[in-house]
Amino acid sequence: MSYLFEKFVQFNIKNAIISEEQTYSYSQLLEQIDIYNGILEENVKTSEVCAILGDYSFYGIALFFALYKNKNIIIPITTKVKNVQNEYIEESFCQYVIKPKKNELIIESLKNNKSHKMIEKLKENQNSGLILFSSGSTGKPKAMIHNLENLINAYKDKKSKVMNILVFLMFDHIGGLNTLFNALSMGACLIVPKTRDSKTICKLIEDYKIRVLPSSPTFLNLILISREYERYDLSSLRMISYGTEMMPESLLLKLKNTFPRIKFLQTFGTSETGISSTSSKASDSLYMKIEDSNQEYKIVENELWIRSKTQVLGYLNASMNSFTSDGWFKTGDLVEEFENGYLKVIGRSKEVINVGGEKVLPVEVESVILSMFEIDDCMVYSEKNTITGQTVVCDVVLNIKTENIKKTIRLFCKEKLEKFKIPTKVNIVEKTNFTDRFKKIRRKVKC
Repeated sequence: MSYLFEKFVQFNIKNAIISEEQTYSYSQLLEQIDIYNGILEENVKTSEVCAILGDYSFYGIALFFALYKNKNIIIPITTKVKNVQNEYIEESFCQYVIKPKKNELIIESLKNNKSHKMIEKLKENQNSGLILFSSGSTGKPKAMIHNLENLINAYKDKKSKVMNILVFLMFDHIGGLNTLFNALSMGACLIVPKTRDSKTICKLIEDYKIRVLPSSPTFLNLILISREYERYDLSSLRMISYGTEMMPESLLLKLKNTFPRIKFLQTFGTSETGISSTSSKASDSLYMKIEDSNQEYKIVENELWIRSKTQVLGYLNASMNSFTSDGWFKTGDLVEEFENGYLKVIGRSKEVINVGGEKVLPVEVESVILSMFEIDDCMVYSEKNTITGQTVVCDVVLNIKTENIKKTIRLFCKEKLEKFKIPTKVNIVEKTNFTDRFKKIRRKVKC
């Protein structure tokens, strides 16, 4: 039996999950896992590829661990878009689609005789697996396959703690799964939100005295803009961890000024390598260390490369161009090195704007504009330019109506940025463009 189920037995009557305003203990979670496991043993073969439709819920989590116990290869699918569901099911060689209900499972068997050598390898070794899809923002989503045993075993030595943790990132996101495994391996209580909006999240923090909030910079800024933090008691919060995208320095300073007693921790991870253990130099600092016994890193031409014991076996539908022959994953994150092992992520290589040969990092420009009193939100991206190839453009959300704001922004930037980094075009928008995972979608053009 996996160490995880042994821990569930030890945690017994401790609260494990709060979902749909219902509280479930670790013993109830184990009982539900056993109910589902009994159904699976009669209807689903060991090692088969199974999709779970739906986001986090008590029953969805129980089904996940029942499939893990049954040595299945699991595909969490949270999207409700039918065409995307079908694409994921086809690309992952899925054999069963399962929806959990209270004490039953709705199981659809698919007539799929195709497989993949990496799936067959997991079956031969009697290992459970996990298939995750990339966001697909730069093309067709990649189907990444993990050895789930390796991922879960990385949490084996977590010490028991009593705390409430909100699972913010989604069921099919490596960061969301990190929260799930981390919380349940140390006996914490996982709070599952019905929806992910500022009001709901702030209310949950107040109602359940949540101590840890994993989030993204985009969502944290939405909390500031909404001012919901003023309407609810967030004094229970001890830590906010942030990742999935770049944090503008001016936004981090705003957050720290608004929540001075809360520790801010920058996290780092990729779907390909798993989540790294990190430490921030300070709550108001973007300098971090990667301190993970399961990972090693190096920097090649300013790009962060990682090699991990928990990295993917490979892609089911794409080449391994992002990996070197000796197993290093090229993250695409550009970093600067500092003394004592600190790193600072300064941008994504794919997002760099090329203005006549000069390189512009969007987050640097965003950080400057976000420090303006008149600006609530900002997103910087590129557009084609006949002379320079690309030019800097920004979308801004205003907090007050201001005349000549476009001129004001350019004059403000002129004092803090080199000329080629100053936006040549400013768009006033109601909100910036971001995904349902609260990650900015930057428009990109090629020269």
